[in-house]
Parts: sequence; structure tokens; C-alpha cells
Amino acid sequence: MPNEADITRVFELQKRNAWKLKRSNSATRKAKLVRLRDRLMQVGGEVSEALYQDMARPRTAMPFDVQNAIDTANEAIEHLEQWMAPTPVAAKSTDADVNAYVHYEARGVVLIVGPWNFPFHLCFEPLIYAVAAGNSAIVKPSELTPATSAIVTRIIRELFDESEVAVFEGGAEVAGLLLDKPFDHIFLTGSPKVGRIVMAAAARNLASVTLELGGKNPAIIDRNADLDKAAYEIMLSRIMNAGQVCLSIDYVMAPSASVDLLATKMVDAVKGLVYTDGRFDAAKQGRFVNRNNFDRVRRYVDDAVALGARVILGGGSNADELTMEPTILADVPPNAEIMHEEIFGPVVVIVPYDTLQDAIDFVRSNGKPLGSFIFSHDPAFIQDVLQQTSSGGVSVNVWGEHYFDGRLPFGGVNGSGVGRYHSVYGFREFSHERAVFARGVKAA
Repeated sequence: MPNEADITRVFELQKRNAWKLKRSNSATRKAKLVRLRDRLMQVGGEVSEALYQDMARPRTAMPFDVQNAIDTANEAIEHLEQWMAPTPVAAKSTDADVNAYVHYEARGVVLIVGPWNFPFHLCFEPLIYAVAAGNSAIVKPSELTPATSAIVTRIIRELFDESEVAVFEGGAEVAGLLLDKPFDHIFLTGSPKVGRIVMAAAARNLASVTLELGGKNPAIIDRNADLDKAAYEIMLSRIMNAGQVCLSIDYVMAPSASVDLLATKMVDAVKGLVYTDGRFDAAKQGRFVNRNNFDRVRRYVDDAVALGARVILGGGSNADELTMEPTILADVPPNAEIMHEEIFGPVVVIVPYDTLQDAIDFVRSNGKPLGSFIFSHDPAFIQDVLQQTSSGGVSVNVWGEHYFDGRLPFGGVNGSGVGRYHSVYGFREFSHERAVFARGVKAA
């Protein structure tokens, strides 16, 4: 495990090299991204096997995690000159010799703290933007996914000099040593609890932060919604990665008259996704990352049932294998723990509503989540929800596409996060947007 001296040495090395990297041109940065992309294209099968070891994720030839990082690199390579170009600004002065623009300057030395639920691409995706913007970076992958983190570490050490990109593995102690350093920017994907720790550490040095957190993401169902489509999208969000996704739908606001029909369709949908011959097939869903997370979600379900919740489907689990059946709950009392905590497991709650305002009030009582999901074909209904609620992003009649599209700015708001990334927004998140006002100088 690295010690304080190891981290200090690399941090100071990157500090000294930061000015050189800031002055690097697009060709130099693109060459690094091309090398990284080409290496990523070679590790699909290896990463798939590692994700299976870490989380029993179903094996595929090219996991989403790797393809996502490749796509991110490809877009950065294609558009980097455009992203780096100064943005002209129409200055208030009308004098002919005035030139105003925004110059994109690298932030400097950045820290990227990766999560355990998507431990591969959520290390490399922010790293790609950091390199594109001319920063040096230290990456800390998750200690809870050792097989995948070992691949992340190996790739970084193969491709980068530690004066440009370095990696340190380890747990909370290593994270604490890193957070003691005066980074120029910190990028975290994690829980709100860890987000508060990171923000407090950043405040000591007035460092900027990007915090990709989570929250209780709702689905709001209109009376005219396509219930088959809604049911499929809801349950897909709950079984992907065993529900350990920051954008998974925690609860469903459904018109009271539609609850029973929607519940039936949700059961049918999930049986088509992760059942074989009428029985739950854990191999199609994956498992919890560790016993602590299994026990936490098990406690949520047991608490809700003890308080009178109705189990529509599932509820069973295997502690030895860290698996849980997709579980649909209804009639959950408002004081149940599951109604106030992000679930992060294959469990979803149906909440009936009588009027749209009732649904909106309930959603607002749960803070500002990372995502909201509206199922409706009525523009007025959609606008009512958009204007009377808040979340990091919204997808309509589909789950998660405001993330998967890759061109929209992705991030949270307040408790679900700070900052935005993806596409040009990722480049700018790792850049200082420096205002320049020049008189008597021709535009560059």
C-alpha cells in the first residue's frame, strides 16, 4: 500500500510538470488519447472476466464499461481542436480594436476517485477529459473491486509517465492521504456521504470539485403512459448491475387506478429479463459488491415488510452468494427506511397518487435526485413535472438516456452532485474558463 511519502513524491512531480502540460497542443494530447483508446480496445474480454470476479456481472465480449470509455475517447479525439479553441464573446465595447474571448486553461493537478459499481469506465471517462484539457491526474480506483482495479492500474502505468498520470490503489487510508494534498480539482463518483468528505477536503484548499453522487430517483407515470414500456424501463433500471446504478429508479409514482396493472406489467417485464424457466436466474443480474451492501438492502426490505409493506414480487435472497431476487414493494409506510434512503439494489417501490400535485409534492419531499423519469405523451404533464421538480437530468419515456446519449451535460444538483461532464462539458469541467479582454491586438 502506498504511504504518504509515495503520494507526496508523485504529487510534487505532477505539480512541477503541470505548466508544461498546460501548454501542450491538441496533437500532443490527441496522441495520448489515441494510445489509451487503442489499449482499451484490447481489454474487453479481460475486463468482462474481472467484473464477473468482482460482482458476478454477466460476461460479454465487450462490456458496456469498456465501450463507453472507447466512445468517450473517440469523441475527444475527433473534437479536441474545436473544444480547445477560444470562444469569442461579444464585448460591450464597440471599439474596432477590442477582442474578447474565453480561453480554456487546464486546471492543473487533478484527483479522480473512482467508484465500485462501474469501476472501469468511471475511472477512465473522467481521465480522458482531464488529459484532453491538459491536466495531470492521479487516479484512485475502488478497493472493493480488486480484479477490475488491477486492470485500471496496469493500463495507466503502461501508457503514462507518472508525471502525467499516476494511480494509487488502496482503501480509506489512501484516500485520506490523497485528499490531504492541495489538488486543483477533485472528481468523485460516489455516495453523498463520501461527497461531503471530499467537499470538506477540497474546501481546505479552495479546490474546485465535480461530485457525481446519487439520490432517490423517481419515475412519474401519467394516466396516458405506455405501461408496457414504462414497466420494462423501470425494471431494466433495477436489474442492471443488480440495481447498483446511481440512476436506477428507486420508486414509481403511479396513478392509483393504474397501480395494479402497472405492477403486473412490471412483474412480466422483469421475468423476461432475469428469469429462466420461470425462476430467478442470478447469473443474468449479478450480485452485491460485498456483504455490507447486501445486508443494508436486506434490512430495507425486512423493515418495510415488518411495517406492513406488500411484496408483489421477490423478496428472497441468498446471503452466501450476495444475490437478491428482483423485488417489487407496494403499500410501504412513509416511515420505512427504504422510503428515505437510496436503495442501490434490485428493489423498487410503487407509490400511488391521486393528483399530479400529490405526486409532485412527494417527489419534492425526497430532495433533488440525480435523475427523474417521466412516462407520458402529454406535453403539459411533462412540463408540469419539469417545472415543479428538480433533478440532475430527466429522461422521458425511457430510462437513463440523458446519461447514455453522451452529448448532454450529465451531473447532479445539490445533494445528488456538483458539476457536469460528458462531451464538451467534460472538457470544460476540467478547464478553467479564463476571460480575456484585449485592446489593440488582432484576434488570434
